[in-house]
Amino acid sequence: MFDAIAPKYDLVNRVISLGIDQSWRRKTVAALELRQNARVLDLATGTGDLALQVLDSHPDAHVVGVDPSGEMLEVGKSKAGHKGLGSSLELVQGDAQALELETDSFDGVCMAFGIRNVPDRGKALAEMARVTCPGGRIAILELSEPRSGLFGPLARFHIHTVVPWVGSVLSGAQEYRYLERSIAAFPPPEEFAELMTHSGVEVLQVQPLTFGVCCLFVGTPAGRSLA
Repeated sequence: MFDAIAPKYDLVNRVISLGIDQSWRRKTVAALELRQNARVLDLATGTGDLALQVLDSHPDAHVVGVDPSGEMLEVGKSKAGHKGLGSSLELVQGDAQALELETDSFDGVCMAFGIRNVPDRGKALAEMARVTCPGGRIAILELSEPRSGLFGPLARFHIHTVVPWVGSVLSGAQEYRYLERSIAAFPPPEEFAELMTHSGVEVLQVQPLTFGVCCLFVGTPAGRSLA
């Protein structure tokens, strides 16, 4: 499915989020609180937007981006090449539920708009905790459907009507109907935060963004402090 929408993925993201998605990514990178020469893992990296944002903010970092879609990764490699960041960004095909990476190998782990697509979210969260160094940060950015508040009905109209229509017009694909359904099916922030805790991630922050249409979850591996 993501292979099919890869060529227009970035364009559609900018349009359906009214360009706000980039500011959300900047907040996610800031939440990692990275040190110098940090190693960062970006899961569900897609076309590499969040991975490249890490390198924009921390040019001395090394980022590994993992995604199951080969076509999305090809777009990401092209973007990294145009920016001259091929040596700082490593993009590989893989599964967030079963990472072929060493324990305690990253200073920070991030994921934007991907956790809702993972069949076993608990497994992916446990893997994030495993590969993150003690004291490191895990930052997860995900879309959500506001269930209350003044802007709730407007946000739901945008998700259920505008998003699939714009997605199909710009990309020529019907896959954005799936986006609508997956957002609606994602659990409320407090429920997902509880899953993080049960999966070995100590929750440090749950921050709703833009009237609750997006949420930033920040955590650290539970029970593992710096030596």
